[in-house]
Amino acid sequence: EEAQYTMSSPEPKCSPSLNLNTGFIHFPTAKEMYAHLREITKPGGEFVVRNFAGVIEDFSPESSLVETELFPRGALEYYTKKNMGWDYSKEESDTWQLNERGGAQGDYREGMQTKIANVIDCLKCEPLSKRAVIPIPFNSEGSETVDWKDQGQNKCCRELHLYLEDGKLKCTGIVRMQNANIFVKNIHFFATLIDTVAKALDVEVGEYTHWITNICHDRSATSC
Repeated sequence: EEAQYTMSSPEPKCSPSLNLNTGFIHFPTAKEMYAHLREITKPGGEFVVRNFAGVIEDFSPESSLVETELFPRGALEYYTKKNMGWDYSKEESDTWQLNERGGAQGDYREGMQTKIANVIDCLKCEPLSKRAVIPIPFNSEGSETVDWKDQGQNKCCRELHLYLEDGKLKCTGIVRMQNANIFVKNIHFFATLIDTVAKALDVEVGEYTHWITNICHDRSATSC
């Protein structure tokens, strides 16, 4: 019987694989991907870039903290706390919560700690699993209730897929809609989540693959 991965193992058991993300654009850190997304959506307004795929090679939380005028460090750390399901103070909320930084579509907090625990359990029990998924929308109701007019239901990120490859924890994010100026908020949260899972599994973090169907420059576009 083949040995399964445990916390005391020197390296996790991984499936043999061929990752086709080698053909995507690679960025050293989130900072370079952010600059690229801002550049390709520069026409602004209703202009949409579709079906983007790119890879961030260094996906540590610190290298994924990209400060902007809209998102200084304090704002990024607050929104990451909120979306991770961690405690935050009223003072933090009063200081950093702004509609311009994303509304209900970008609120991923509900059930997040349970979802993270499920992914950790999945990859501890079965390191070869393809079921280590963080689903984002429809936390308390089925997808048959889908309503395009309900902003809170139409989450920008749809799923995060986590997997063990090359001895590291890697992730692919599936994103319905990305406002380029809000990318930095999402990516710091994703990096923190992946880092949390990696520490629980006692493995290093590998690259992150970002799939986006629609990218606009900012929230001025219709029905983002």
